[in-house]
Amino acid sequence: MGHREDLLEGAKRCLLAKGFVRTTARDIVKESGANLASIGYHYGSKDKLLAEAYIALVGEVSDDWELSDAFGADAGTVPGSLERFREVWSNIIRTMREPDSIWHLSVEIIAMGDQLPEVRDHLARAQREAARGIIPLFMGGREEDVAEEDVDSIGQLYNTLMTGLIAQWTFDPKTAPGAEQLTEGLRRVIEGVSRS
Repeated sequence: MGHREDLLEGAKRCLLAKGFVRTTARDIVKESGANLASIGYHYGSKDKLLAEAYIALVGEVSDDWELSDAFGADAGTVPGSLERFREVWSNIIRTMREPDSIWHLSVEIIAMGDQLPEVRDHLARAQREAARGIIPLFMGGREEDVAEEDVDSIGQLYNTLMTGLIAQWTFDPKTAPGAEQLTEGLRRVIEGVSRS
């Protein structure tokens, strides 16, 4: 690995251990074995490096989901069905329950977005790709085949649900909804729309 990759790996470990605000450039250097100047050279700033590290961590979780049998085409649930909806949210919520969950970082980053507009803008661009990537988990198919209009509608709906769920699980996990509640809520919405 080169300095760029070492810095990214060190930053990921720092984020999980200390969070965004408490991680210093010196922490990253110590964790990565790289030198202080290499942060600016490879990433421009500590904050940009931490934003890249956060995106990489989220990507690793997404990759784990895609490789998991629970999200595969042969999972026994029909893509786009209420059963698949429940199954996917159940797996996502399981990751939120873990004490070192990366989702806690999301709340920290959302809260400090105005203080770091450059980081916020970088993460906002990455969020569009997250919207594209989450659709196949629920609807089946391949990420590269997701149409732009689906990213703008279905993907944004799932992103919004995800952000709200992260906030609820971080704020008060005892009262945060589970997959069954979310699925029942969706079923009732579908029922109401069908009646009208």
